[in-house]
Amino acid sequence: MNIRTASPADAAAVAAIYDPVVRDTTISFETEPPDEAEMRSRIEKTLTSLPWLVAEDAAGAVCGYAYASKHRERAAYQWSVDVTMYVREDMRGRGVGRALYGRLLAVLADLGYCQAFAGIALPNAGSVGLHEAMGFEAIGVYRDVGFKHGAWRDVGWWQKPLREPGAPQELRQFAALT
Repeated sequence: MNIRTASPADAAAVAAIYDPVVRDTTISFETEPPDEAEMRSRIEKTLTSLPWLVAEDAAGAVCGYAYASKHRERAAYQWSVDVTMYVREDMRGRGVGRALYGRLLAVLADLGYCQAFAGIALPNAGSVGLHEAMGFEAIGVYRDVGFKHGAWRDVGWWQKPLREPGAPQELRQFAALT
């Protein structure tokens, strides 16, 4: 498996992975799947300062992606990030998520980030298991926070320290992986 920085050219593959998650599940709270152009825009915007990574299968096709985003807007939150990851359905359970998160979390720590947070729409045993295997700890639940597919849904929050919480360092901008 190859993990590399995403490029705008990956937008169609990323949209194809995300489309059934949005359309058929309550894992994402988006209600309309974003198209290729929207995914291209999201990739480009993220890469101006934070990592967006893709995993490629043995045939070189994108089989998963992970990225980071700002945790909150206020300045005191700048050393914290939210992380997100999706894996193509036929590749789930094959270590793609672990590989993506392993690389993403290491890059974020290297950039100077101190805490990573992940919101997981509940129930989602697979995602909970992956996050906990990667060292995330459950910290709380937003009850009935989103309405999708005819019911109110909860979102659990998980946190992982990326580095010791000493004096924060100046954050570095993400530069593409080589």
